[in-house]
Amino acid sequence: MAPVLAARGLEKRYGRTRALDRVDVTVDEGQLVGLLGPNGAGKSTLVKIACGLVRPSAGRIDVVGAPAGSAAARRELGYLAELFRFPAWMSAGEVLALHQRLAGSRGGAAERTELLQLVGLPEAAKTRVAAMSKGMQQRLGLAQAMVGSPRLLLLDEPTSALDPAGRRVVRGLLEELRARGTSVLLNSHLLSEVELVCDHVVIVNHGKVVAAGAPDELRHQGGVEVHTGSGTKRFADARRDDAPGIVRELVGAGEDVYEVRVVASSLEDVYLEVVE
Repeated sequence: MAPVLAARGLEKRYGRTRALDRVDVTVDEGQLVGLLGPNGAGKSTLVKIACGLVRPSAGRIDVVGAPAGSAAARRELGYLAELFRFPAWMSAGEVLALHQRLAGSRGGAAERTELLQLVGLPEAAKTRVAAMSKGMQQRLGLAQAMVGSPRLLLLDEPTSALDPAGRRVVRGLLEELRARGTSVLLNSHLLSEVELVCDHVVIVNHGKVVAAGAPDELRHQGGVEVHTGSGTKRFADARRDDAPGIVRELVGAGEDVYEVRVVASSLEDVYLEVVE
């Protein structure tokens, strides 16, 4: 099956500055891909090219087999920008109705009700944007991105304005989207969120892909720690399979063993390693 999004040899130059330098990224059907990198790494540029808002200097992006920016590609994607603003005088229901008209969706009131429920705003249909908190507006932005049931969602920092409860709602939403077969490219600075929900991670720095893979593939073990009666003993070169033998040796030497922990790097450790 062809990828829902495929970027090949993508470049974007602004004068002498290379925002993207021969970038390859794919998002498969029903896959959640996390796009990570420091400010200015080229993440938002990639997302904007995929939306058709920016033209690449070289290479190409296809969305469901159609060139990015074409009418066919735009019909298949939903987009939430990092910075957006809805008219303050409109209600949540009116905002979604407007985007239904723009997207050509015939879902009507049933679709609007379902989307507001999905993002945790079931009672907000008549609430005006001006009366919403920033977090509520962020959730409404997620709802508008899903109007028309697009096959690909491009989300630029979707949890940046949310509290922990709101981020949990979004995690549940992303898992629901995966179950429905919707693909997501998630641009985020919250590495813990990406680590929890994404199937695949792409780390970009200075316009280049510097690491890519499943979170479990990118993480690596960093030894074994054993908490004993005489203190914590660290075995830096040990692996998970070495732990039983280490415990046997310690117990045989008269140590009381209280806890054994296999030390593994987090996605944050990997990220800092490749971008610094």
